Amino acid sequence: MVQTLDFSLDTIGSVQKKNLETDFMASWNSIPLEITYQVLGWTAFTSWTIGFYPQVILNFRKKSVVGLSFDFVVLNLTKHSSYLIYNASLYFSSTIQKQYYEKYGYGQMIPVAANDVAFSTHAVLVTAIILFQILIYDRGSQKVSKIAIAIVCAVWLFAAVCFFIALPSHSWLWLISIFNSIQVFMAVVKYIPQAFMNFTRKSTAGFSIGIILLDFTGGVTNYAQMTVQSIDQGSWVNFYGNIGKMLLSLVSIFFDIIFMCQRFVLYPNKKAEISTKFIEESTEPLVKTSDHSQPETV
Repeated sequence: MVQTLDFSLDTIGSVQKKNLETDFMASWNSIPLEITYQVLGWTAFTSWTIGFYPQVILNFRKKSVVGLSFDFVVLNLTKHSSYLIYNASLYFSSTIQKQYYEKYGYGQMIPVAANDVAFSTHAVLVTAIILFQILIYDRGSQKVSKIAIAIVCAVWLFAAVCFFIALPSHSWLWLISIFNSIQVFMAVVKYIPQAFMNFTRKSTAGFSIGIILLDFTGGVTNYAQMTVQSIDQGSWVNFYGNIGKMLLSLVSIFFDIIFMCQRFVLYPNKKAEISTKFIEESTEPLVKTSDHSQPETV
């Protein structure tokens, strides 16, 4: 009898706790701000999504990928893959969402929206298409550097180690936070080869400026979306609760400004100074294998 009573009290307590948590689940306080949030989010998605296609179209028209840094593309695939793992896991997994609420409070909103999942899924697919273009189109003497391959291998090895660390305690929120950190790191690293290639060639020929202009728009609207959510909730938790999304926007904006300066200020309408050499060596392998080969541009 006593055990039955204890069981009943425990059950009632669990239900009341669950109801209390549901009551304190965050919701929008302002309909105009909610609409603004959705508009900004899908504007960022549209800009970032369309931003991939100028490069794809340019490659297709030229039947060449000369001027596009292969390191940029390879690193970009790892970046978007890790971002997809983070977004999809936090958006769809109730277990991870529960861990998020327990850490940041049930009064907070999940910092991942549907447009985040849609963008990262599309980004992985289109980046894979660009990699395929690199395999089939004229690439001159350009190759994927050993440094880029080493970075990608090291990152996925690190992610695998983190998975086995998280497995015993089911620390899934911590694990996807690692993937979020990886995508920020890769966002910083991936831009450097293209910026350096433009600098060494004194030209942006072969690298579509369209992707940069749209990427800049996406970064600004993505950051604005997070700001709108914080204003509505009267809390800045979504910034440090999803610091990867915030840093992604800032990193994108920073490098986009560099690329725009290269295109419109430093090297306007300049052809690549080494394009002839690229054409002469168009049959070289994609990955550099000899330490005595001519220096590559990244």
